[in-house]
Parts: sequence; C-alpha cells; structure tokens
Amino acid sequence: MLRAIRWAAWGGVAVLGLLLLATTGDWLVTDGPLGTGRVATGPASLAIGGPFRLTDHRGRAVTEQDFRGRPMAIFFGFTHCPDVCPTTLGDMTNFIAALDTAAERVHWVFVSVDAERDTPQTMADYLSAFDPRIVGLSGSEAQISDVARAFRVYYRKVPLEGGGYTMDHSASVFLLDAEGRFAGALDYKEGQDVALEKLRMLASRG
Repeated sequence: MLRAIRWAAWGGVAVLGLLLLATTGDWLVTDGPLGTGRVATGPASLAIGGPFRLTDHRGRAVTEQDFRGRPMAIFFGFTHCPDVCPTTLGDMTNFIAALDTAAERVHWVFVSVDAERDTPQTMADYLSAFDPRIVGLSGSEAQISDVARAFRVYYRKVPLEGGGYTMDHSASVFLLDAEGRFAGALDYKEGQDVALEKLRMLASRG
C-alpha cells in the first residue's frame, strides 16, 4: 500500500507522481521520511525509451546506440537506496544466473537518478556486489532528466531531517528489444517465475 503521495514538478507542470506512473504501468516507490511504499498501476500506454547520453561505471561515454543489437533490461535507482535498489539488483543477479548462457544475449543496465552522489567510481564500487554483467550509467542532472523523461521514469530528491536526502523513484525494470523498442516490464516484487519467463522471451529476441 502506498504510504506517501507527493506532488512533483514534471516538465514545468505540477502533477501527481502517482498519476504519471499510472500511464506507464510502473510502480512508485517512496524512500523518504514518511515511509516506504509501492502501488501497482495499469498497463503501459506510452512509448518507453529513447536517445540518451550517459557515462558508464568504467568512465566511458555511451549512448543508446551502444546497447542496440541485443535486448535490454534497464532499472533506475541510486546507490544510497536503502532497500529497493539492492533488492532489485540482487534479483537481477539471480535472474542472470538462472538464465545461464541466455543471459549473454541481454544488456543488463542500472541507471542512477542521483547525479550529485553517483559518480562512475561510486557506481563501480556499488556494482561490485552484483553480477559483473550489470552496467552502471550515471550523468549530469540534465542528462538524467533527459533519460528519465524518455523512459517515463519518476524521481525526486527528498530532504531528510538532520540533513542529507534520499530519492523517490520508479521501481520497474524496463524491457526493450534489440532495436530499442519497449517490450514490457518486470514489476517490483513480481513473482520470480513470471519474471524469468518474461526474460527468457526477451533473450530469445537477442
């Protein structure tokens, strides 16, 4: 059950983050001081994905073209995330192991929504705990805003009492085919059997 609903500015218009996500078939996760929650929304109805320019966790500049030719499983989060991000990346690591050789036909990508703290080195250190095939991408505030808009991802910096901040963000893993077209999503806390079947179908397109 969603415990916190916050207003966010998106494209210069104040909108309710929950309503934005309702058009993408996503989950909204709140990691702020009011608590953590999630809520399911309806099926995707908007184009997901598009051009981007970011930096991978090895310090190399990349665009969406570097990931063409193989399907992609892409997740948005941040390295200081207390629960959702390490859980999702741990699940992704387990999926890669379960898929065995089929996992090589998929790009596995983690995009940070925290431009201030998540440098390439920070991403590299964080991802060392997960499967090495997961590529971390980060960038400037403008670059992250662009890629988040392309994927219809909600994120927002939330100040914490006593200083510091956390990030509210969407929590689905987006699936794209080898040409970069939206092919579905893994919902947060979706059953592993269902998620693996979706990933097997995705890998078969690679």
